[in-house]
Amino acid sequence: MLNLCLAIIMFGVALNLTKADFTSLLKSPKSALIGIFSQFIALPLITFLLIISLEPQPSIALGMMLVAACPGGNISNFMVSLAKGNVALSVSLTAFSTLAALLLTPLNFGFWASLYEPTAAIMRQVSIDGAEVLKVILLSLVLPLIFGMLLRQKKPQTAALLQKWLKPLSIIIFVAFVVIAFSNNMSIFLEFFQLIVYLVLIHNGLAFISGYGLSTLFKLSDEDRKSITIETGIQNSGLGLLIIFTFFDGLGGMAMITAWWGIWHIVSGLILSSYWSGKTSWQSA
Repeated sequence: MLNLCLAIIMFGVALNLTKADFTSLLKSPKSALIGIFSQFIALPLITFLLIISLEPQPSIALGMMLVAACPGGNISNFMVSLAKGNVALSVSLTAFSTLAALLLTPLNFGFWASLYEPTAAIMRQVSIDGAEVLKVILLSLVLPLIFGMLLRQKKPQTAALLQKWLKPLSIIIFVAFVVIAFSNNMSIFLEFFQLIVYLVLIHNGLAFISGYGLSTLFKLSDEDRKSITIETGIQNSGLGLLIIFTFFDGLGGMAMITAWWGIWHIVSGLILSSYWSGKTSWQSA
């Protein structure tokens, strides 16, 4: 059921995508490469450094690593648009990261989890078939992405009609994801509420800061900096929850950190994009 729900969400996202969203990365390779580096290398590294500095419970640390290894979330495109950022770059990075997740998400997650002994111990206790992880990502993300793009290309009117229904349905499905995670682990959430909120606040904040810092370091345009910042801070926590329930039996700490990230990154992303939107309007005036 979780596979199906995430597939529906991804299919709805794909109805907005075209081949040009992938080829446009070639038009601005510098920004694209920095965005990919920020999401798949810098964020997992920063997450690892944060974990060894704060030493949270192993299951919570594993959840943080998983969130950092997930591709970008589809709501980032709306936030970049609100922030007056480079929407084309944002959409392209989301599309690319979704396809790249087929290999990079399990590789990143496994690599960083193995470097920290408390999380490595959990990984040794859990039987994870790499082929099954690839299968889950393929069925829930990659194939719906391809089918959605094909439908838009072949039957654009049908795609537009479906999109109207799938947008609100996607929100309902994501809320259901979070409700399931919390209902199954409410006692854990109440026990570690302050710690979980505190860690996600810092983790998500560092994600935004690293994206902005990298793009500023390489002197990208203001629009590109906004896109990369938001793409780095908005992760596909739905995929994270799916992996947790499929392979970790809904492990409490992992589920809580991922579910709360799914809530908080919407709040923080909207605050940041609204700030940028208002700042742009003020400067224009």
